[in-house]
Amino acid sequence: MKTRPVASLLLLVALAMPSLGVTPADEAASRPSDSPRKPDLAVYPPEIKLNSARDFQSFVAVLRRDDGITEDASDRVIWKIADESKVKRDEFQLLPLADGTTELIAEYLGTEVRIPVTVSNSQTKPPISFTKDVMPVLTRSGCNTGSCHGAARGKDGFRMSLFGFDPDGDYLRITREIGVRRINLAIPEESLFLKKSIGAVPHTGGKLFDTDSDYYATVLEWLSDGALADPADNKPPTVDSVAIYPQQAVIEGEGSTQRFVAVATYSDGTTRDVTRLAAFTSNNSGTAAIDDTGNVTAGRRGEAFVMARFDTHTVGSQVLALPTDLDYTPPKITGNYIDQSVGKKLQQLRILPSGLCSDEEFIRRVTVDITGMLPTEEEYRNFVADPADDKRAALIDRLLERKEFSEIWAMKFAQLLMIKSTNQVSYKSAFLYANWLTDKFAKNVPIDQMVRDLLTSTGGTFTSPATNFYEIERDTLKTAENVAQVFMGIRTQCAQCHNHPFDRWTMDDYYGFASFFSQIGRKNAEDYREKIVYNRGGGEVNHLVTKKPVPPKFLGGEAPDTRGKDRRAVVAEWLTSPDNPFFAKSIANRVWAHYMGVGLVDEVDDIRVSNPPSNPELFELLGEKLVEYDFDFRRLVRDICNSQAYQRSCETNETNAHDNRNYAHANIRRIPAESLLDCICQVTEAPDKFTGLPIGARAVQIADGKTSNYFLTTFGRAPRATVCECEASTDPSLSQALHLLNGSSVSSKVAQGNKIKRWMETEKLTEEQVIDRIYVRCLSRSPSAAELADLKATVDKAENKTAALEDIFWAVLNSREFVFNH
Repeated sequence: MKTRPVASLLLLVALAMPSLGVTPADEAASRPSDSPRKPDLAVYPPEIKLNSARDFQSFVAVLRRDDGITEDASDRVIWKIADESKVKRDEFQLLPLADGTTELIAEYLGTEVRIPVTVSNSQTKPPISFTKDVMPVLTRSGCNTGSCHGAARGKDGFRMSLFGFDPDGDYLRITREIGVRRINLAIPEESLFLKKSIGAVPHTGGKLFDTDSDYYATVLEWLSDGALADPADNKPPTVDSVAIYPQQAVIEGEGSTQRFVAVATYSDGTTRDVTRLAAFTSNNSGTAAIDDTGNVTAGRRGEAFVMARFDTHTVGSQVLALPTDLDYTPPKITGNYIDQSVGKKLQQLRILPSGLCSDEEFIRRVTVDITGMLPTEEEYRNFVADPADDKRAALIDRLLERKEFSEIWAMKFAQLLMIKSTNQVSYKSAFLYANWLTDKFAKNVPIDQMVRDLLTSTGGTFTSPATNFYEIERDTLKTAENVAQVFMGIRTQCAQCHNHPFDRWTMDDYYGFASFFSQIGRKNAEDYREKIVYNRGGGEVNHLVTKKPVPPKFLGGEAPDTRGKDRRAVVAEWLTSPDNPFFAKSIANRVWAHYMGVGLVDEVDDIRVSNPPSNPELFELLGEKLVEYDFDFRRLVRDICNSQAYQRSCETNETNAHDNRNYAHANIRRIPAESLLDCICQVTEAPDKFTGLPIGARAVQIADGKTSNYFLTTFGRAPRATVCECEASTDPSLSQALHLLNGSSVSSKVAQGNKIKRWMETEKLTEEQVIDRIYVRCLSRSPSAAELADLKATVDKAENKTAALEDIFWAVLNSREFVFNH
């Protein structure tokens, strides 16, 4: 390989809130007489239930201004109780007095909000329950986290179940493990269990709460009453759901605060204020820090998601923090439903979107995204010269009909399904499986039907290639994990050994879902390379803790009747149902991420409450659209690519320069490994040869994931070892740059294709025309006047004009503008 002049190389690559003291009367006096409407006031929770003498409920008032800013108006509201014989108010809490119903009334500048209040069992003080009352205190104090006694081996000789997934076991370890030392029923205050919590004796975890706290009072009363276990025949109700209020806050001004309230609803219909018991966290404390009592303090401008975890439930609320007196004029929102949703979010954040990209940028971007190829010179020139207003939409339609669109998506799902030959899966099986997948996409089979066919497949791995799904992964638990992650974007792995620490999934959920795949049978076929997959009608999954079989149960749903049925068919019907809350949104999110560079939920296969979508409204809407389109995701791709959000320029402005999750500008993305290699082969007309495929076949057509080369491996081709989307990396690296500069992939292809020589000698093109063709083929644009002048000067100085033009070809292929889609 010849050495490139350093100076020439460098040249060519270079081308490439009001005061709380103000009363409502004061504000009314200062308000303009022509105020357009009454204040938008909300009080949370929207309904209050007090279920015993122990019960209480905190509340909060939120004012939403005309500009969308929200303010905690609890201190500015005039509070009243319709019937003061039923409840009493203590600051921002209601306490029960007598059974019956009444209303909590909030008045503010002419606006009145009434919250219904129901009181029952007001004279009854139920005993402290270990599961319902003590365990939440331990969880809230952090005793059973992974860094403390919830670790696999415990800590300092004491082990608890992680986040309290095994309360019965925890009760035995607390009360029976070391006799009288851990609890002292004669003198409850002297219990080691309690003294360590208040720091009265050395404790690695430090002081957890004070003697005057509700937490101390709860544990002490339980000990004083004999540290009783919950009766086996009278277990306390379980937590059905948790809600956090307000569900969104837009806070103006650094240091401004907003109080949040968490409420749990139990299986018996009762509710409970769990604000003091929930564990609060923020995914962006620099923007919205939340303390242990649910108070959020705004920081720097940005977006955050604050979460409350109680029992096995984690819920969250979106918080936007904006600077005071921000100079912002909202632009008019136009475009399709995607643009309407994106536009609303940008207005909330006070972000101005970038303009639309040029025709040159668009044709390259959309062609690479939809087909994994570059536009040809003819396609480029025809598109740029086309004066039609709808030419972008027409181009999208043409690209969606090309076979390369199907091949791109077949490859992406082949990565997720780990299609490759192994000691267990023959090359023939992998090849047939990949072809089955490609054929489904080529025939535009709806994605729900494709998944049903896959999950219910029966027969030989040759004659019914989809059965290889159960041959590639034979472990029942891992099969269930893979189905959840690939088709619902849910990672259930954590729930195998304990309740999921960051999501709703419990061990019962995990083993219940795995039971759908416990009756898969396998046997040898006549050909030793082929296996037959069938439903054997027997087999169960045992719970890790109870050691008992767990009946099949849908994730987050019911336990269906599977007697006499193929369990896989039952779960496949549920999974692909339009009513399934996970499937359509997960698939739509994957599609969105491919074309926009980042998912609404990112990573796309880690959908959980603690990893919320950047635009919840659009996340839901895309899933609804996929269902509306009968799971034909070509139509969803058409919507995305026709949106202004997709067609925006990657050039940023002052307001959106640091934003990469709200689609105010196009995200610059490195072209995936297979498509990048195909693009290099395309523009140089120097094809590669891959095992099992004829010369000229594209990298995206490789059926066997085991087949690769140095280029594909270096540029992040998925090894197909797991179902994680992250396996296929597009992160740039030094080794990639070095391979392009010094490896044979680019240099040898420039020489092998011999394009420069043919252009000059056969087509008799001038040097300027050759440079223009290089740019059009590789970058879908002509060189600027400055670029052309500099490059022409470089060629003029060279003795060998052909070699100099090949150097330019090589340098453009090495440029960031070529390697990245923008």
